[in-house]
Parts: sequence; C-alpha cells; structure tokens
Amino acid sequence: MDKKMFCFQCEQTAGCSGCTGAAGVCGKDAETSELQDRLTGALIGLARSAEGNRTFDSTDRAMLSGLFTTVTNVNFNPETIRKQISLVHREKEKLVPSCGGCSSPCGKNDDYVMKQLWEEQEDIRSLKSLILFGLRGMAAYAYHAMVLGYSDQTVNRFFYEGMASIGYDLPKERLLSLALKLGEVNLQCMELLDKANTETFGNPEPVSVPFKVEKGPFIVITGHDLYDLKLLLEQTEDKGINIYTHGEMLPAHAYPELKKYPHLKGNFGTAWQNQQKEFDHIPAPVLFTTNCLMPVKPSYADRVFTTEVVSYPGMIHIGEDKDFTPVIEKALELGGYAEEREFTGINGGSSTVTGFGHNTVLSVADTVVDAVKKGEISHFFLVGGCDGAHKERSYYTEFVKQTPKDSIILTLACGKYRFNDMDLGEIRGLPRIMDMGQCNDAYSAVKTAQALAEAFSCGINDLPLTLVLSWYEQKAVCILLTLLYLGMKDIYLGPKLPAFLSPGVLDMLVKEYRIHPVSDPESDLREILG
Repeated sequence: MDKKMFCFQCEQTAGCSGCTGAAGVCGKDAETSELQDRLTGALIGLARSAEGNRTFDSTDRAMLSGLFTTVTNVNFNPETIRKQISLVHREKEKLVPSCGGCSSPCGKNDDYVMKQLWEEQEDIRSLKSLILFGLRGMAAYAYHAMVLGYSDQTVNRFFYEGMASIGYDLPKERLLSLALKLGEVNLQCMELLDKANTETFGNPEPVSVPFKVEKGPFIVITGHDLYDLKLLLEQTEDKGINIYTHGEMLPAHAYPELKKYPHLKGNFGTAWQNQQKEFDHIPAPVLFTTNCLMPVKPSYADRVFTTEVVSYPGMIHIGEDKDFTPVIEKALELGGYAEEREFTGINGGSSTVTGFGHNTVLSVADTVVDAVKKGEISHFFLVGGCDGAHKERSYYTEFVKQTPKDSIILTLACGKYRFNDMDLGEIRGLPRIMDMGQCNDAYSAVKTAQALAEAFSCGINDLPLTLVLSWYEQKAVCILLTLLYLGMKDIYLGPKLPAFLSPGVLDMLVKEYRIHPVSDPESDLREILG
C-alpha cells in the first residue's frame, strides 16, 4: 500500500484543507513528510527532556536546525532528515542519559507521535499548530542570527517551552496565551537578527538593482543567508565570475559590507515560485542557502547546489567547511551568456530599488511626518509577505496599482516581486514604493510603525497605516503572531486563510483583532479609506 501524508502548514495546501496523498503540492513526498513528523516528534521529546535541565549550545543548535529543516521548501531529502533525527536523539541523551535504562519509564522524554496532534479536538489542534508553525518560522530567524554569532537565551529557552506544550494536554486559553507569547519572543528574535545583520554588514542603504545579466561566467545565489553570500563573494573575488541574487537575497545589495564587492552585479529572476521556469537551462550554477527550493527539473539539475539545512536528493551539498569550489568550477565550465542579456520584472521594469530599512526610513522621519501633517501623504500601506503561484496573488499587484497617488507603500519579503519593478513616482523625493528587505527584516516595519506612532503621539492602530499581507509558509505565521501580540488590528490577510485555523479559532481572532480576509482590491481599498 502506498504511503500517504498529512500536511497543512503552507498556503498552497491541497483543496485549502491539507495534502493527504502520496505527495504534497510543494513536491514533498509521503516518506519525507513522515520523516519530518518524526523529526518534529523527536524535537518535542527533546524539549520535554530539557525541563529542569541545563541545555548546551549544541542542544540549541539541534533544536533550531531541526525546526528549520521542517519549514516548507527547505528539505526534500530523507537521508539528511534521518541524520537530523539521530542528532536530536544524541542531544537528548546528554540531558537525560539514564532515561533509556530507567526501570520505571515515565514516557515524558519519549518522542512525541504527531498522529496524536492531528487527531486532537479541532480548536486544540489549531492552536497547537499555530504554535508549532510559528516556532518553525522563528527558528529560521534565530538560526540566521546564530550563524553570525548572535543568540539570546530568552529566545532559545522559549523553543523548549513552546515545543513541550504541544505534547501536553493544555486548555485553549493556555495555548492562546502561549501563541501570543511566541509573538512577543519573536519580536525579540527579529530584533536580535536585525542587530546581527546590521552590526555584521552595516545598515542597509537605498540602491537601484538592475535585472540585466552581463556576459561571462556567473553564479545565482538564492535564499536568505547573507553570510553565505559574503563567503561566496570572498571566494569568487578576482576570478572573473559575477554574482547575482535571486528571490529573498535581493536586499543583500543594500548592505555596505556586501555591495562593496564589484562583482555583486544585480538580481536574476523574480520570486521563488518562478524558479523552475527561470532556471531552465540557465548557463550558470544556482546556490540555495535556505528555503524556497522547489523540486529540481532535469534541465538544470546538474547546476544546483545546496548548503546549510537545505537538501535535495542527488544535489551536491556544500558542508560546514563552506568551500564553494564546486560551485565556482561549475560557473567557469558553463561560461554564462555569450552576450549581455536584458531581463525584466513581472511588470516590465528593468530594475528595482531596495534598502529602505528602519535606519533609512527613520532618518527622514521629519520629512515624512511633515508631509502627513500637510496632507501630502494620506496613507501608508505595508503590502508584503510571501509570494506564491496561485492566480489570486495578482490581487497584490492590482492593489498597489490602485492605491492613492498620495500614499506610500512599504514592502518586504518576496511578495514585493508582484510590484517592485513599477515606478509609482515620488513624494517629497521619496519613492512611493519602499522595499524594507527580506521577510527576515520584518522588524524594520515594526520599528518604523512604532516610531511613527510616537511621532504622532498616538497608538499604532490610530496611524493612517494598513497592513495588507500575503502568507505562504511558517515565517509569516510567527510575524502574524508578533503583530497580534503588539495589538495591531484590521490586518488584511490572504490570498487564502490558513487551513490550520479552525472555525472556532478564526472566529476568535476575527472578533479580537478584526482580521480581514482579502476580497478584491477595489472593495478593500474602499473599506480601508472609508
């Protein structure tokens, strides 16, 4: 009998209810799905074994890398997931070395069986899933900070508290409280990552990034890991190889310590869901540093490389030594394009601008505040989040096109590719579209909103600011929980609501936080602007 899976953690899940067949919509097969459930159960066991025990740096790393491995479109490789499960078990043995030989086993530190979660009462299952998926997203942020040598014990300890809670019989009120606490801790985690990035690479500065590709050998690097890009830039210096970002790596061009390399040339392609078309027969290797990997097509399978927790069967993986020689050799072998090639964004633009992090935006706060007071800026829209393949996502392109000409659009994450190549003009010398960075940079949006509220002596919900968010995977979940923790209301969320939100939990969130499912741009704008 063929194996069957159950997974409903991402937006594209089958039938808006869950992937239950031999493979998920993302391309993950039932074996990989089962192993990811086993890994999650092992992490819950690790979390319970950490109660009352001192953990080690290696324990924290196993927790973060294990959770990151289970984020959508990160790991499709059963072999590496099995190794991760073994690593988690070894770490648990350090915390409870005598547990396996105990004559009176309590079962507290056993691996949790995920089938128990999927069979819970629907509201309990929904809240526990909200916590689990939020923890997976937050783990990605904490992992990136850890790679740069930054960590926070409050953040690390909450991973154990949150994961342990999934294995216990807790009431809805307690689970909701934990979900909001996750939002609070994630704010601290995002602040930590912002500090790690800016202290390592400098504060982002606005920069125009071309979409053209020069002739000659080149490498495309995608994902979110800025440190991997730095290492690649160092190892390709003076080798006649140009480097192009893709997807969520685009904002790297704004960091002074990265853009100082003259062979960091521009951005290739658009958002992650277009990679199978855009990488088709590409005359260059592609290095995946984090999630957003799709099943690899034969037309470019010989030129895909992975590193960190990303893994795909048959692809060459760059290990902890970070020796990118195989990628460099492949770039020289393929040779790139014989002549310069012009590419465009989805709206026909030849370039885009990025680098409007909180440091840049707050440096012109006086100009922004004055423009609002004089009626030159009527409204701010934060239109951002994950992108995806479904046609409904054209909503975000049309929404931005129809925003008033005296409004500012802040954006972040790969959802910006729906409109980031459009020229909507300027207000007081400021572009109407300001890209604040990766989904990892959501802290910039929060900090900017808080600063504007302080400048106008009002609450965040009293600002002329509306959040119009698209979600796809688990990092969007932890960001949403942070926004709810901050008390932000009237968020427009789409293109579809999460399948793991039960009607009861959704009703609770709508009543408490006035979350709006997106409808159509015209109707939503009328409602927002009154």
